[in-house]
Amino acid sequence: MKIGSSARPLKVAVIGSGPSGFYAAEALLKQSDVVVKVDMFDRLPTPYGLVRGGVAPDHQKIKNVTAVYERVALNPAFRFFGNVKLGRDIAVEDLKRCYDQIVYAVGNESDRRLGIPGEDLAGNHSATAFVGWYNGHPDFRDEAFDLSQESAAVIGIGNVAIDVTRILARDPDELQETDIASHALDALRASSVKTVWLLGRRGPAQAAYSPVEIKEIGELESADLVIDPGEVAIGPESEKDYADPQNRKNVDYVTERAALGEGGRAKKVRLRFCISPVEVIGADGRIVALKLERNKLVADASGNVKAVGTGEFETIPVGLVFRSVGYRGIPIPGVPFDDRAGKIPNAEGRVLAAPGGEVVPAQYVVGWAKRGPSGLVGTNRACSVATVKLMLEDVAAGSLAGDDVDPSDEAVPAMLHGRSVRYVSFADWKALDEIERQTGAAKGKIREKLTRIEEMLAALESRTAPLSV
Repeated sequence: MKIGSSARPLKVAVIGSGPSGFYAAEALLKQSDVVVKVDMFDRLPTPYGLVRGGVAPDHQKIKNVTAVYERVALNPAFRFFGNVKLGRDIAVEDLKRCYDQIVYAVGNESDRRLGIPGEDLAGNHSATAFVGWYNGHPDFRDEAFDLSQESAAVIGIGNVAIDVTRILARDPDELQETDIASHALDALRASSVKTVWLLGRRGPAQAAYSPVEIKEIGELESADLVIDPGEVAIGPESEKDYADPQNRKNVDYVTERAALGEGGRAKKVRLRFCISPVEVIGADGRIVALKLERNKLVADASGNVKAVGTGEFETIPVGLVFRSVGYRGIPIPGVPFDDRAGKIPNAEGRVLAAPGGEVVPAQYVVGWAKRGPSGLVGTNRACSVATVKLMLEDVAAGSLAGDDVDPSDEAVPAMLHGRSVRYVSFADWKALDEIERQTGAAKGKIREKLTRIEEMLAALESRTAPLSV
């Protein structure tokens, strides 16, 4: 029987329900050459990955992309299995027995450390944890941040660092109607943070934030964006970067803002360039200051710019530090992992047994787990489409999991039920979605998120409809 026919559809498992996973499912279900059935798995009961747990609550327009994902999920050839973790509830070998192809869309769930003295002092956090905390992600629901401090430092100047800075500096009343987690909003209302240092190791022409993001900081009504005019001037080593239109917008904007001086608002966002933290200074076990080194920029023959320490140091008083210096994947049992690169080794989306090694038949990767932490939500669509193209090429070539696949629709639900795994269907998610929206509406919010897995499952149990139907 031909695999990919109406009599025997191609069975694909997608691991992860963030943007890259949904874009892969969309590409598979939209093409007409092969008949496909897609099952998507996520370790959380809720879909949408970083759109739900990573996009800032004051960026609701970005979250509207979930309407696209919902259309994919409502396709009769699609099923969602939430609250199912690969390596705990189900194994790669299980997937190989039930699917012709496997797609890993697991993102980068960990962050990179600074690697400097004092990094383990109380008050030092990852931006990932803070973002997850204010977004109500179950992994970070019980994190604690001492917002009684008057000064905080955010290390890194990508869009995530900008989000953290903006949430710290924004008037909490402006977040009241969003889907921010209530525990976070309460804490932000009581916050004493008045100064947020935003620290970049290179110059304004190399900043990783987008022009829209930095402009949002400058337009805050609750805080002044303060920049030293001497730190925004660019030299000949930055000519290549400045030629890029987006980089030019960034440079021109911070140059304009630097000319405005201190301003008169109570809160300050102090953006620094060409500066690197070299030591976290503590007293009584917690952070009291950050030692910084001034950098100079050096371009190689190709115009690529790196920051080099000058041996000039300064110290700024801070009680909180948020590092946002890069992200990396987490190894999954049974899945190859490149520890050095922090991602799944692959050749343009085909999984490799090891970096530079042989192709693992019928296993693929998309998104950050494929290419590393780069790009915005929409960037993942092209990435996923490219991987799906390879998958279809392999179907045509007969390079699939093997002849012993059980393609029946009952195989996976029966396996999970046999292991007492309480999985969450997309219909279940829609019930949770309605609960969150109704609860939020009663408080004047877009939604009130359920922030613990046990709360989500209990909410489903309390409904008259059976779970996972």
